[in-house]
Amino acid sequence: MGEQKVQALLVSSPANVRYLSGYTGSNGLILLLAGEAHFFTDPRYALQVSRGITCKVHIAKGPLIEEVAKLIKRKKLKKIGFEPGAMRYEDYAKLKDELPLGASLIPAGRVIEELRSIKSPAEIDGIRKSVQVNSEGYARTIKRVRVGVREQDIAAELDFQMRVLGAEKPAFETIVAAGVRSALPHAHPTSHRLAASELLLIDVGATVGGYTSDMTRVSVAGEPSKRVRELYRAVLDAQLAALDAVKSGVEARKVDGAAREVLKRHKLERAFVHSTGHGLGLEIHEMPRVARKEKSKLRAGMVITIEPGAYIDELGGVRIEDTVLVTEKGCEVLTPTTKEFVVL
Repeated sequence: MGEQKVQALLVSSPANVRYLSGYTGSNGLILLLAGEAHFFTDPRYALQVSRGITCKVHIAKGPLIEEVAKLIKRKKLKKIGFEPGAMRYEDYAKLKDELPLGASLIPAGRVIEELRSIKSPAEIDGIRKSVQVNSEGYARTIKRVRVGVREQDIAAELDFQMRVLGAEKPAFETIVAAGVRSALPHAHPTSHRLAASELLLIDVGATVGGYTSDMTRVSVAGEPSKRVRELYRAVLDAQLAALDAVKSGVEARKVDGAAREVLKRHKLERAFVHSTGHGLGLEIHEMPRVARKEKSKLRAGMVITIEPGAYIDELGGVRIEDTVLVTEKGCEVLTPTTKEFVVL
């Protein structure tokens, strides 16, 4: 807070609130001051927080932001930081109106997100469990996939299997895209039925104990053409090159560039339409970004995805993605699922 030049920081991002307090409810705020912290929620969560929150708890019968404003007045605070990417405008306007004369709200940037980018051993263990559930759910599902099954049915089976294995929910809406639809990087599952010789792209993640995982694999329903095999090989080479570039101290853009350089040699640079990866943890997209212009450096303890892809209209798309732990000298690929081109 000293660096931000604020006397207090209002934390409203649900993921940041959970990170700081362990709170998993739907309505909570934290006001951090030098040497003390205050937690705000409503009566629905009074029993939950009484057993798990160790700082001063305020149970508000009305809007939480009004209780925050009362405390700010009592503490005579003048400079209050807030999370500009998380705070609702309605709450911002209400709090601004309630502030005493001379007090101001100051955007504090992504302070908590920066802390979250380096995972503790317990968090890494949580992500490992999520990865295992994700991969085993995929393994159970892919054994059952046959020509004629609908994308929607595959997605439903993936979600079911992950829940059976202990996930509380998918990490995001499961992506299943067959045939030419696999050229849509974030395709929603449809009633399209998998046909012979079609590519099948599956992007799936689990949430276990609040922590997420992310994996993409591509298979084919029958013998692939030479062109499809070459496309898969090029993306796999790009992914392996990016993995080789990962280590603590490397700029994120260098990892992205390693993947792009391989795809450029295969004349597929224009077919790669997204970044190479992103951090994950309590949220499926966290700091850092592994992107073309991202100058921030990777650090040991970060968990990121490495997921280059190439998408060709009227043919299909290939993306290969692993969840990866950054280490001092390289990385550990947490995803155990094979990257061989599986023929169904």
